[in-house]
Amino acid sequence: MPSESEPKRVLFVCLGNICRSPTGEAVLRGEVSRRGLDGAIEVASAGTIGYHQGEAADPRMRQAAGRRGYDLTSRSRQVTADDFRTFDLIVAMDRQNLADLREIAPPPGERRAELRLFSEFLPPGSPEDVPDPYWGGEQGFDQVLDLVEEGAARIVDHLTDNEPRDAG
Repeated sequence: MPSESEPKRVLFVCLGNICRSPTGEAVLRGEVSRRGLDGAIEVASAGTIGYHQGEAADPRMRQAAGRRGYDLTSRSRQVTADDFRTFDLIVAMDRQNLADLREIAPPPGERRAELRLFSEFLPPGSPEDVPDPYWGGEQGFDQVLDLVEEGAARIVDHLTDNEPRDAG
């Protein structure tokens, strides 16, 4: 378990780590910075598959994020069982990735990470999964950003033990 002075560590996970999870990483970093919590919360991203290993985020996702002031600079990597020992919170962007993460997770006594579905940080009535925009049109990338921006503040609240913001 981390000490009070150690930063909290968050890992966003989607399928290929080129659209949704790097967006989660960039948006949460922005929220952390906006709140003056730089150094208190570290953020990364990964994918459940290694197909895009080492690649930058999808150019369409980078462009959509750039229009909102986010810079997606991470490189794709595959999640590992060791991530459950080094991160405090692992956030799956959809139910299939959550199921895949549960398959590779070490037993509870051998891990540090809390495993959550991103939609748990969204208001009631929100989509259960952050939709994968890879095969869709441009509006899908903006929808991902809308959802991730909406949930980022609640994730920071969760990590800092603040009361959750009103979801209504």
